[in-house]
Amino acid sequence: MTSRHADLVVVGAGIVGLAHAVAAVERGLDVVVLDRDERAVGASVRNFGHICLTAQHGVALGYGLAARERWLMMAAKAGFWVSEAGTVVVARSADERAVLAEFAAQRGIEHVRLLDPAGVRDRLSLVSDDVVGGALLPLDLRVDPREAVPALATWLAEHGVDFRWRTNVTGVDTGVVHTTRGPVTADRVVVAVGHDVDRLLPDVADAIGLRRCVLRMLQVSTPDNKTIDPAVLSGLSMLRYAGLRACPSADAVHERIARENPELLAVAMNLMLTQRPDGDLVIGDTHHYARTHLPFEDEETTDLVLRETERLLGVDRLTVRKRWRGVYADSEQTDFLVAQPFPGVHVVSVTSGIGMTTAFGLAPTVLDSF
Repeated sequence: MTSRHADLVVVGAGIVGLAHAVAAVERGLDVVVLDRDERAVGASVRNFGHICLTAQHGVALGYGLAARERWLMMAAKAGFWVSEAGTVVVARSADERAVLAEFAAQRGIEHVRLLDPAGVRDRLSLVSDDVVGGALLPLDLRVDPREAVPALATWLAEHGVDFRWRTNVTGVDTGVVHTTRGPVTADRVVVAVGHDVDRLLPDVADAIGLRRCVLRMLQVSTPDNKTIDPAVLSGLSMLRYAGLRACPSADAVHERIARENPELLAVAMNLMLTQRPDGDLVIGDTHHYARTHLPFEDEETTDLVLRETERLLGVDRLTVRKRWRGVYADSEQTDFLVAQPFPGVHVVSVTSGIGMTTAFGLAPTVLDSF
């Protein structure tokens, strides 16, 4: 590899790395991006494409709101699809409806609009008969991650970013990144390798107890070729997202599910779905945590995802077209890893599964801190 010096080297071409590259280009910096693969194949292309900002809380909500504007701007510049249809949270019990009422009272109509059962059905062409209400989160966005992430990389390359694909990083220090193709020197370095921080900088990973969260996700055919414009969340989502989970009635939701369907909590299910531009649904997901996961998948978990999605949509059977293992960095100590192991080197990872939602808001704050 030709030796060169850059203002900024970004290690990792997932959404967190690309968000830093975009922010750097906007500042007029010379940027090199390094990635071990020939294209992004990790968490950034395995997700729902849901920019789920409204259900966040605190710093994550702030990052999400800032990221929303960046997603809209970059969709226009890079030419990828983005939907502003928002999210519908479906309530199928009184306690779930109470959570949404509390959430709406906290956030206001700009962020949360309560729906009666007819309002839910007006926005969802498929939904179970037991729906008792819901809420529209109008600020949420959707993209197709399989399209958007490569489109961002292409736009960056067209605007001067030097991508070095199939280049594995073996070490990082102040002013230099060592790779399997030789060193690259830089004034600043951002390491954005997601859950693989422990492969490169294990002490940084150990300091926050970093582990891998593995998800069970499926792509299924949409019954009767229906259109479902918004993203869809459920009562189980109220136990996953900090903004909803903070509502007092969320405890009652947890207690009821623990009593009636403990198997769903055992796999930490967040029942949700989005529709792809090709019409298929992406459904999921479950969560399993470990530093190192066994490679074996059990069909019982897949069956649970299918069963609960069929119940949510009110359909008899869903046909699976694709299935995969999602994976992201997780820490019980923080939602955002931002560490400086050496002068001029920042390690950045979204350790809460909301990288697509927050990366564009997080990245400018990291560059500001150099």
